[in-house]
Amino acid sequence: MSLPPGFLDELRNRLSLSQVVGRKVIWDQRKSNQAKGDMWAPCPFHQEKTASFHVDDQKGFYYCFGCHAKGDAIGFVQETENVGFMEAVEILAGEAGMQMPARDPKAQEKADRRTKLIEVMEMAVGHFRLMLKTGAGAAARDYLARRGLKDSALERWEIGFAPDAWQGLWDHLKGKGVEDDLILGAGLAKPSTKGGNPYDTFRNRILFPIRDARGRAIAFGGRAMDPEESAKYLNSPETELFDKGRSLYNHGPAREAASKGQPLIVAEGYMDVIALSEAGFGATVAPLGTAITEDQLRLLWRIAPEPIIALDGDKAGLNAAMRVIDNALPLLEAGQSLRFAIMPEGKDPDDLVKESGPEAMQALINGAIPMVDLLWRRETEGKVFDSPERKAALDKDLRAAIARIQDPSIRSHYGQAIKDKRWELFRSRPKVQGAQGGARAPWKSGKGRGWAPVPPVLHSTKSSLLATADDQAQEVLREAVILAILIRRPDMLEQVESRMERLEMLGPDHGALQRVLLRHAHEGAEALEQTIIERIGATALEKLYALNHVRITPALRHSDDDEIVEASLNEEIMKLEASRGLRREIADAAEDMGTLPDEGVTWRLGQAAEARNKALRSQTEDKATYEVADNGTLLNRDERDALDKLLAQISPKKTKGK
Repeated sequence: MSLPPGFLDELRNRLSLSQVVGRKVIWDQRKSNQAKGDMWAPCPFHQEKTASFHVDDQKGFYYCFGCHAKGDAIGFVQETENVGFMEAVEILAGEAGMQMPARDPKAQEKADRRTKLIEVMEMAVGHFRLMLKTGAGAAARDYLARRGLKDSALERWEIGFAPDAWQGLWDHLKGKGVEDDLILGAGLAKPSTKGGNPYDTFRNRILFPIRDARGRAIAFGGRAMDPEESAKYLNSPETELFDKGRSLYNHGPAREAASKGQPLIVAEGYMDVIALSEAGFGATVAPLGTAITEDQLRLLWRIAPEPIIALDGDKAGLNAAMRVIDNALPLLEAGQSLRFAIMPEGKDPDDLVKESGPEAMQALINGAIPMVDLLWRRETEGKVFDSPERKAALDKDLRAAIARIQDPSIRSHYGQAIKDKRWELFRSRPKVQGAQGGARAPWKSGKGRGWAPVPPVLHSTKSSLLATADDQAQEVLREAVILAILIRRPDMLEQVESRMERLEMLGPDHGALQRVLLRHAHEGAEALEQTIIERIGATALEKLYALNHVRITPALRHSDDDEIVEASLNEEIMKLEASRGLRREIADAAEDMGTLPDEGVTWRLGQAAEARNKALRSQTEDKATYEVADNGTLLNRDERDALDKLLAQISPKKTKGK
């Protein structure tokens, strides 16, 4: 039986040799260095007490200095399991989750074609490098010079240029006698839809060759020179050679640098990899235009046990880091995790190295945080947990995240780490009365001793005098409508994203839906709903869409009408904000009694009530349930009662006889 091209490479990528050998030996912890893939153990093939059996995880080979046994993972299984080559491959494929291919009599033909495609790719690399040195590449050379790349770096990274011509590369390769099918099969050209000759995939772009772990050219990444180009970066299409979800930029050189002790860094793009490598961080790789996939994580862990994710310090970079966590949790193993170096806001690694030097990047690498810390940050940052319900919601989200870890030992350690962080967040803080009756934290001795004021409660989470069941039910329905609109039309989130981030959800599952929506809206409606089903369950969506208030919402009945959707969405958010704003003001006023002038409290209440009134004027609610306040605003009876109580405390005469 012949195996298809690339099958054994993929098998070796998915399984490290130390994983395979580790089932049969006990590693010598004093001699072994897992970070470098340099492992030692007593030889399983002959009796000995010393550790003379060496595994080089980076190169994928073992060697015994006592009996001189040597081989790779397949050979090790053959020797230890007493099986043939194909049986050993089947055993390893089963462990790696790979399906053994059916018998393919044309396997050699496929292998030959793959070799030809690689030859065509190398010809393209040479052509593009030559084009960068011509007059047509002058603007590209200037751009690269402004980015700090010297001629030596251009040569080292084999950077090229595709002129703004429809068939420049096509004509060059045809002149070399390359068949049409090979040019198209390598992803270097696309067939014409108008019956003409195929046209070049890359035009007017700076080109970065993408090579596999063995150094073979398999694809290109192209950076547009035209600022009006819709796609700033463009990768080769997926081909027989190139699977972008299973490839890494700078894979081979980074693996070699990591084996010499350099930390493995995962950056976002080509220029980041080049900038970091030129600054001395040679073990730097990047995914290829996608979020880091599970297959890429496995490739990273074959290079180093704890890659450092160094993504841009903007919102997109942080969101990408959060998505990496979700992909990595089920794959964690003992000694196999991730750390995160978050760039300063608005900076990428290229910017940081140029502006602050390699030492600034090294400081971030040294301070890279464990994945459990970023997970905790994701679930707690910007939130206040001042009620049992909010604390329970946090517990639920964290339990769901930890439950995705397959390894029971790691799951246990994550649980303990989260428990410790939770204790720090929620531990009781004893208070004593100060001279003025205000709450103070306990006395601190030593430097800076004295009474420390207790941090004020945030406006967004103060308890309200008006938190009645009816009010909450109405707000929960508004939340449902807002969530349903954005799940059906996630492209509208950009207009209200900051307001959505500030909204605190009360309804069951609403907080979880909000979090998934904020993280995955960019993927589109279909993918978003699928993610919700996977993370929360189909029942949550079914309940949401089954509500009468949701079904009759114009924005859902006319979801393709942007004007109706936008108007409905903004109206519902505005009403929810106004309703909660008044409740907060009344709660704040109750706390401010005695510290602010009566006129100031009264004015604040009137302003908040007026804002709420404006939001509700378009609402077709039963006006009989509302009364008119002194300043002419509409209040429901619960709100009116609360205001009366406050005003009575401010000026008893003012409310006498009401």
